[in-house]
Amino acid sequence: MLQTTVKSCLTSWSVMIHVIRTKGPGQLQFWLIALFIGLGAGLSTVLFRLGISELQAFIYGADDITLASTASRLPWYWILFIPVIGGLIVGAILHRYTPDGRGRSVAHVIQGVALDNGRVEGKSGLASALASLVTLSMGGSTGREGPVVHLGAVISSKISRLINADGVTGRNLMGCAAAAAVSASFNAPIAGTIFALEVVLRHYAIQAFAPIVIASVAGTIVSRLTFGNLTEFDLPTVSLQFYGELPAFLLLGLLCGLVAVAMMRAIFIAEDFGDKVQDKFNIPPLIRPAIAGFGLGAIAIWFPHIIGVGYETTFSALNGNITFWVAVVFVAVKVIAVALTFAGRMGGGVFSPSLMVGALTGLAFGWVASAIVPSAESYVILYALAGMAAVSAAVLGAPISTTLIVFEFTGDWQTGLAVMVAVSLSSALAGRLVHRSFFLTQLERAGVRIAAGPQEYLLATFNVAGLMQDMDDQVDYSKLISDGHYVDINATLEGAMPLFESSGSAYLPVVAGGIDKDDAGIMGVLYEVDALRAFNKALVKTVREEHD
Repeated sequence: MLQTTVKSCLTSWSVMIHVIRTKGPGQLQFWLIALFIGLGAGLSTVLFRLGISELQAFIYGADDITLASTASRLPWYWILFIPVIGGLIVGAILHRYTPDGRGRSVAHVIQGVALDNGRVEGKSGLASALASLVTLSMGGSTGREGPVVHLGAVISSKISRLINADGVTGRNLMGCAAAAAVSASFNAPIAGTIFALEVVLRHYAIQAFAPIVIASVAGTIVSRLTFGNLTEFDLPTVSLQFYGELPAFLLLGLLCGLVAVAMMRAIFIAEDFGDKVQDKFNIPPLIRPAIAGFGLGAIAIWFPHIIGVGYETTFSALNGNITFWVAVVFVAVKVIAVALTFAGRMGGGVFSPSLMVGALTGLAFGWVASAIVPSAESYVILYALAGMAAVSAAVLGAPISTTLIVFEFTGDWQTGLAVMVAVSLSSALAGRLVHRSFFLTQLERAGVRIAAGPQEYLLATFNVAGLMQDMDDQVDYSKLISDGHYVDINATLEGAMPLFESSGSAYLPVVAGGIDKDDAGIMGVLYEVDALRAFNKALVKTVREEHD
């Protein structure tokens, strides 16, 4: 009887998967899939967090909330060499399981949404999550939200491949995974939903909203069943009583925008410097994280607050328990530590570091404000809170979701007013100095131009080989080839379209390998009208998806 029941269930499951793969999921099926992705992403986030806590407790004898103070009492050699050991482990993982020895991040999730129909590579993603877990547990100075978002994306990609999801479905499912991961990490379902729409999908289509909400709530439920109904930060209750202080929050927003840009540029400069040093001294990629780990350990001997996600220091800043000069020094040292961690390719995210840097920046600004206007001293905590949101919003390119996170933490709309003022200015300023956010700037540096919108990145989704036509035997292509006006068969329209403009020709020969005067190596012809027709159809489809 049991065997018959199991066999019947498996048969029904196979039939359902076959139907979904063939016809696509119906609305109810889609929502059920979103629910399962939300539960899966929420569970992976919880397990990732518990894994860090257990490993930190084993190595340092402390959790996130007491890590800095506990580490300050440990022997110096312990603090120095633990990150080195962690770096060796990270190097071994990434060298073995990623093609380029680099960890995967939220930027790769955004790229997967824009260019790969909502898919990311599974093996590299899992290896990156494991490497980030080791980094955050053994002295690295990054955050855990980025890795769990990518881990959720691996889950949604697996399901998208299983059901043969089209581009729209795959992208929406990846948004579901991102929302659930953020919601489970912060116990903030509203902010998780908006984060997925604002940062990952980068649009607010109605058809994506319902499944993302379902997944976000599912992720929150998993988190609450594990950790209780507690937010990531237990913030003090503060209210803005004197609206005349709002101009001060405008100034704070500008300051936070500059700090966010300085932090992002420090990371990119450190990464470039690390590449140059590695090339000059022929350093094996395997040990690059260990070298960075040694530098982190040396810093942590004097400044243990840089270890891990830094929530103990963030709590202290939000409660006003750090003096002005200490806050300023902590900001500088944390930025250096984060840049060093990224330069060493140790993995991790940038969300938690931006929260810590922002809280310290806001607190330092608050102490200055209280010195100028003594009546503002009781609101120093509010400046720290606004600074935390303003720096993270500018770094993530997520002004709406970061504002909502603070509101979900405090439940105070007056606090939200001060935060909105600071966030709006910081995001506007930083967006002009970088490519809108840390993630989009990462992609831009890698040659993936998503920040400018679909009119830029859609060209990269079309392969020349799929659009070319057969050669016309009556046409002589030698003049175009001799002038360098030809396109490789492995290229995309991103590289082909400028050639049409520079050559003034309505067609380009498509070549593979070497070419000579007899036109050997010419595989076909790409016509400009075909390229424009395909591009136009893609633009129309994108606009419909974003406004459906």
